[in-house]
Amino acid sequence: MKKINLITGVLLFALAVRTVSADVVETASGAKIVGKVIQIDGSAVILDTDYAGMVKVKQADVTAITTDAPSNIRLASGTVLKGTLTSQGEGVVTIVGTDGSIQTNINNVITIWASDAKDPEVVALQRAWGYDAAVDISGKSGNTKQFGTGFSFRATLIGPTDKLQFYTAYDHQVTEDEASADQFKAGIDFQNNFSNRASWYLRDEAGFDRIKLIDFSNVAAAGLGYDFVKKPKQTFTGRLGLAHRFESYRADPLTFLTKEDVNSAGLDVGLFHSLELKSFSIVNRISYVPAFKDFSDFHAFHESYIQLPLLSPVWKLRMGLTNDYSSNPPVGKKGMDTTYYTRLVLNWK
Repeated sequence: MKKINLITGVLLFALAVRTVSADVVETASGAKIVGKVIQIDGSAVILDTDYAGMVKVKQADVTAITTDAPSNIRLASGTVLKGTLTSQGEGVVTIVGTDGSIQTNINNVITIWASDAKDPEVVALQRAWGYDAAVDISGKSGNTKQFGTGFSFRATLIGPTDKLQFYTAYDHQVTEDEASADQFKAGIDFQNNFSNRASWYLRDEAGFDRIKLIDFSNVAAAGLGYDFVKKPKQTFTGRLGLAHRFESYRADPLTFLTKEDVNSAGLDVGLFHSLELKSFSIVNRISYVPAFKDFSDFHAFHESYIQLPLLSPVWKLRMGLTNDYSSNPPVGKKGMDTTYYTRLVLNWK
């Protein structure tokens, strides 16, 4: 009996210590939220609770905060202190540190982050690389034989106002022992936002398409962009600029005819949309490059895909399609190539 009482006492003591040491956030409506204050970001207070997981409270609704462990605290003046917060009532808090304590209004506390973490403002100014690699292999046998491979790779360096991308993609399909797709491209794209929504960009893309008899193609472009939608989970950007388009053609092995090369300035028009939801994400890209020499001679490209997370956060499944259109293809060749794919994607930073 004494042993049971002892165990019960220890559990009650541990629970009491946990309750006493918890952070407490009070709101104007009278709610009292007990948990661990993870961050204050200037607009919301984020707590980790045992009963509801991560809870986000509007900072404007918060009337009192009490923390038990030292954190980095930034005030509206820019001063950063290390200490704990103790509520004094009526919107007043005391910051208690190793060198003493000061009182201030709770509205002056604009940011809190863990004592061993980096300053969020410093992190926000740092550029960071992100990578994704995708690959698929498909095949078919029986009445018809088909084998295909495709891959893509993209490296993205994102800063507070700019984005640099390197990308490449290859698609190869063999149907009935004859190549039905053999296309490669690689490019670089740089965008700098000189205002909240407006930007300028530079891009260059080169490659080949052996089915359309293109030995080498290159589009170099520069212009302006505008973010019609710019949210943390959704962006929709339009671009308009000037381009130089070059395409050199090889002779058709059957007819020995060669299409005239394209070497002309032109327009560069682009639309880019991305939407990240809880369980999947959607990406759409469209580009249109007509030549000034002949506006009826243009190249257009479209890609849309949906991406689903797998068990591991770095692995995803991508299902999509691409449409690659040349308005003036060589004689005997179709202008539109459509590719449907399902690819395994690896994301890492």
